[in-house]
Amino acid sequence: MRCAIYSRVSTRDKGQDVENQLIQMRRFAATQGWEVYREYMDQKSGGTSDRDGFQALLQDASQCKFDVVFFWSLDRFSREGVVETLGHLTRLSSYGVAYRSLTEQYLDSTGIWKDAILAILATIAKQERIRLSERVRAGLERARRSGKKLGGPRSVVDVEKIRALRDEGLSWELIGARTGTSARTCKRRFAG
Repeated sequence: MRCAIYSRVSTRDKGQDVENQLIQMRRFAATQGWEVYREYMDQKSGGTSDRDGFQALLQDASQCKFDVVFFWSLDRFSREGVVETLGHLTRLSSYGVAYRSLTEQYLDSTGIWKDAILAILATIAKQERIRLSERVRAGLERARRSGKKLGGPRSVVDVEKIRALRDEGLSWELIGARTGTSARTCKRRFAG
């Protein structure tokens, strides 16, 4: 089996180095009889997928250049949150690429538990979305009760100017640009 090793540390400061992860992952890959296709590394926060090594890994995975992605732990792979991380793992699976964590034995899609792992992660992601939605609604409700007006400031729309510009044959987009409002708002005010 061909494996891609992915390692990441957050910063160059504080003596962090990907080599600490790589030594153990190389050793484990050798005991599994895996051929290491390539090592992908990042020294950047895992809070975004905008990491050169990570993007190269996903690109090569889409071209089936290896069979499994091997990482130290899930938080070394991604710290974007459950939903985004699940998306990355699902994308790997859609390419036919498995994944495995060195330090979290349960996070291994190379074995019989692959579907169970994805189902559990999908359930966790769904619960995270629900909790986030509930927190947003609770915050909005609290703001409303305290008298805070929500939304952006209302724009003043000169309906007569809109009508005059429309009579001149201007498009909604141009009218919006000239009045400082959106084309949609101009249309709605014109009709109303």
